[in-house]
Amino acid sequence: MTLVIRVLLVDDDPMVLMAFSAILGTDPDVEIVGTASDGDQVVTAVQAHHPDVAVIDLRMRRMGGVEATAAVAALPHPPRVIVVTSFDADENILHALDAGAQGFLLKDSAPLEIIAAVRAVAAGDGALSPRVTRYVIDHVTGDTHAAERSVARQRLELLTERELQMACGAHAGQTNEEIGAANFLSAATVKTHLSSAQTKLGLTGRIQLAILVERSGLLG
Repeated sequence: MTLVIRVLLVDDDPMVLMAFSAILGTDPDVEIVGTASDGDQVVTAVQAHHPDVAVIDLRMRRMGGVEATAAVAALPHPPRVIVVTSFDADENILHALDAGAQGFLLKDSAPLEIIAAVRAVAAGDGALSPRVTRYVIDHVTGDTHAAERSVARQRLELLTERELQMACGAHAGQTNEEIGAANFLSAATVKTHLSSAQTKLGLTGRIQLAILVERSGLLG
């Protein structure tokens, strides 16, 4: 039996809430359990509805997506977070990822991309719109200096060889199943190694892990 993915939508634009509700409502495995109209309502909404995934707008009037994501990440057993924005080069994208977001979508993403992102994040994978991925890679590569590379490499030395393999797979954008197939492991074992790596490094999601690998320059 397929488990239903419980989703909380957070946006200060009622039209966006309606659009995302309609799109996600076409997937029988997704249930919209609640909505919130600004970031300062996120913690209360999460505690009331216990979502698996929170889809949070990056820019809201009272509390933006970066602060809201950080507040959610600080909760016991937090939901996974997808942040959405209208701009693929929004300067707050990296801040949101650093705050604990596991996915990033543009508001004009195709319906199937939105559904796929929710499913991927709920399953423990990351999800970035292609245009956002390009921005993140360009920004990280452009801002990485020798000292930052050194720090990133020192942090990655905390990982076992197997955990580092899994981290490199996450960096390549592979799902747990794809990483497992390449390394003759089950998806569950991959998830365990990735969780261990994130715990050792004090990270809250695989995208943060992928960014750390990118900053290290280990993969050229």
